[in-house]
Amino acid sequence: MDLFDAGGLTSPVRVDPAHTPLAVRMRPATLAEVAGQEHLLVAGSPLRRLAEPGDEVLAAPSLLLWGPPGTGKTTLAYLVAHGRRFVELSAVSAGVKDVRAALDDARRLLARTGTQTVLFIDEVHRFSRTQQDALLPAVENRWVTLIAATTENPSFCVVSPLLSRSLLLTLHPLADADVAGLVRRAVDDERGLAGVVALDDAACDHIVRLAGGDARRALTITEAAAGAALRDAAPDEVPTVSVTCVEQAVDVAAVRYDRAGDQHYDVISAFIKSMRGSDVDAALHYLARMLAAGEDPRFVARRILVAAAEDVGMADPSALQTAVAAAQAVALLGMPEARIVLAEAVVHLATAPKSNAAYTAVDKALADVRAGKTGTVPPHLRDASYAGAGRLGHGQGYQYAHDAAHAVAAQQYLPDVLVGTRYYEPTDRGYERQVAERLGRIRRHLAGSSSPHDVG
Repeated sequence: MDLFDAGGLTSPVRVDPAHTPLAVRMRPATLAEVAGQEHLLVAGSPLRRLAEPGDEVLAAPSLLLWGPPGTGKTTLAYLVAHGRRFVELSAVSAGVKDVRAALDDARRLLARTGTQTVLFIDEVHRFSRTQQDALLPAVENRWVTLIAATTENPSFCVVSPLLSRSLLLTLHPLADADVAGLVRRAVDDERGLAGVVALDDAACDHIVRLAGGDARRALTITEAAAGAALRDAAPDEVPTVSVTCVEQAVDVAAVRYDRAGDQHYDVISAFIKSMRGSDVDAALHYLARMLAAGEDPRFVARRILVAAAEDVGMADPSALQTAVAAAQAVALLGMPEARIVLAEAVVHLATAPKSNAAYTAVDKALADVRAGKTGTVPPHLRDASYAGAGRLGHGQGYQYAHDAAHAVAAQQYLPDVLVGTRYYEPTDRGYERQVAERLGRIRRHLAGSSSPHDVG
C-alpha cells in the first residue's frame, strides 16, 4: 500500500503502521518536511507554487524530476498532487495500452467534471520512444499534468518533444546530515517508531554510511535494525538500536571508517597513493574498505578518474577511457555490481605505467598565465574570417599544417614573450616513450634545426 493508490485518490489513505513500510509512513506530508532540496523549494520557485494549495491546476506545467534514488522524487509528486486526482504508473510494468487507458480516463473526466489528473510515471527512462510519444497529446493539451521521475539524464533518455514541453527539475543527492535527520525523525515521530525503540549515535552514523544518500534505503535499514533490537528485548522494554542491530539487519560489518573525519580522508589518500605506487593489492584493499563502509561508489569512480588523468596520463592513455567507462557503468548499475566495474578500473590503473607529465605541464602553463606571461597572439595565427581582418594583417603568412610534410608546419605558435618555452616533458614510460620520440623530432623541426622529413 502506498500513500496514495493508483486509482485516483485525492487524499492520504489511513495506513496500518504494523503492515506499512517505515519509508511510506514517514513520507513528508508537507514541503517543510522535505529534506535536501532547498534549491527547488525557495519562495516563489515553480515547484513551491505548484505544491502550495490555491494554485490553479490549469497553470500547472508537466514536470521531469531527475535525481538519484531516494532523494524525494515520488514524495514531491505526491505533494504537487495535493487534493487533485492522482494516478501512478510504473514504467517497469506499464505498457502503451496502460498509458493510453490512463490518458483516456483523464480526458473524459476533465471533459465531464473539469477534474484535472496528475499522472505520475516513475522510472520514465524505461519507457520506449513509442510509450513516451503516446504521452505527447495529453501533455500538449493539458489533459493531464505529467510528473515523470528518472534517475538517468533526461537529455539522453527522454524524447525531445516531451523534454521541451516539461519543466526539468534536478534533485541533489541528500547530504549525510539530511539523512541523519530523517532517521532521527523516524525514531522520534509517532508515525514512525516513537516509543518503540531508541537509537544510539553510532548506529545512526552507520545507517547513514550504508544509505549512501538514499533516504528510502536509510529508513528501510532503520526499520530492519529496529526489528532486530525488538527481537532481543523484554516485553515492556524500549530497546536501543545499536551498531550490532544494524549489522544484523543488513549483514554488513561496521568497518571503522568515519566519513566525516580522519579515517575517511586517510583511506581515500591510501587508495589513491596505492594506485599511484602500482600496488594493486593495496589499492583493492582500500577499495573494499570504502565499499564495505557504505561509501558512494560514484565518489570512488570520480577519484579513479582523477588518478587516471593525474598519475597514469600519457603513459597509458587508455586508462582514462577505462575510468570514464567505469564511472558511467557505476552510475547505471549501482551496487553491488558496481564493485566489479570499480575493481577492473583499479587493476588497470594500478598496473599501468605512470606519468604526471601532462598534469605538471598544464600547471606550469597556468602559472605563466597567472604571472602575466601571455603576450599577443602572432598575427598569422589570428582570426582572419571576418571582413577587414586582411587589412590588419591577420592570417597573412599562415601555413596550413595539412599542406606541410607530415602535417607539421614550421612557424611561430607561441607569443613572442614565450618563444622557446617548454611545458610538456614526456617520460620514457609506457606509450609516452613513443610520444617523447616523436615530440623531439617535431620540436627540432619547429625550431628549424631539422628537415620536415625527419618528423615522420
